[in-house]
Amino acid sequence: MTINEIQDQIIADFNLFDDWMDKYALLIDLGNSLEPLDEKHKIPQNIIEGCQSRVWLTAELVDGKIIFKGESDAILVKGIVALLLQVLSGQTPDDIVNTELYFIEKIGLKEHLSPTRSNGLLAMVKQMKMYALVFKAKFEKGI
Repeated sequence: MTINEIQDQIIADFNLFDDWMDKYALLIDLGNSLEPLDEKHKIPQNIIEGCQSRVWLTAELVDGKIIFKGESDAILVKGIVALLLQVLSGQTPDDIVNTELYFIEKIGLKEHLSPTRSNGLLAMVKQMKMYALVFKAKFEKGI
């Protein structure tokens, strides 16, 4: 699936609910379904700066696509991590760099997060795009 197809599916899933408590429950369910991050990856170098809670993120390039893994020690943030992984993991560096993540606004997530959580979300997106830029540059240089 393309990034936009995945975003559209997430928007459709969230639009099934009118109440934000139900949407929070969906986020929590997504977080609970997230595969736990191996303890060896829970190191300071993998922590996303700017998040109120601790968020770890790793990335590796496999067959031209970036595989992201992540986790958080906060249940709601873990759901946000799961959403970002769902959209961006398994995509090419070029697609990640050039995509607009419109689902965040369309599902109303940004306006229903505290300012510190919103900052953390932006920090996660920024880090994922930075990984993509680095992998893209390495690929272009043949590294």
